[in-house]
Amino acid sequence: MILVDTSIWIELLNGRLGRSVDEKDLLSFVTCGPVVQEVLQGLREDRASEAFREAFRALPVLSDPLPLSLFLAGAEIYRQGRAHAYTIRSSIDCLISAIAIDANVPVWHKDRDFDAIAKFTRLRTHMHA
Repeated sequence: MILVDTSIWIELLNGRLGRSVDEKDLLSFVTCGPVVQEVLQGLREDRASEAFREAFRALPVLSDPLPLSLFLAGAEIYRQGRAHAYTIRSSIDCLISAIAIDANVPVWHKDRDFDAIAKFTRLRTHMHA
């Protein structure tokens, strides 16, 4: 399993990923509530988007519903970043990281915050190709 961040979904949707994603890859993808929100709020309204929306909503969702403990873990990740002289730009990335750490899955991303978070937490990342 791999938690695919919004930054990768944007690359996939815009055809800028730089590598193809095959059916085997798709079968290993999971998502979480914050990623679902970010991806769907930016999706255009057209037929192709509707087909994507249906397929996307069929992905397994980690930590659904989100327990308070993951919000607390996300807040702690943010505080740890500050203690390491790094201000994480998105509190949603802290929450996504907390979900990934809790589920023991890597995050596939194209977002520098995840690389920073991985330096001071147990977050595992999957490098963007």
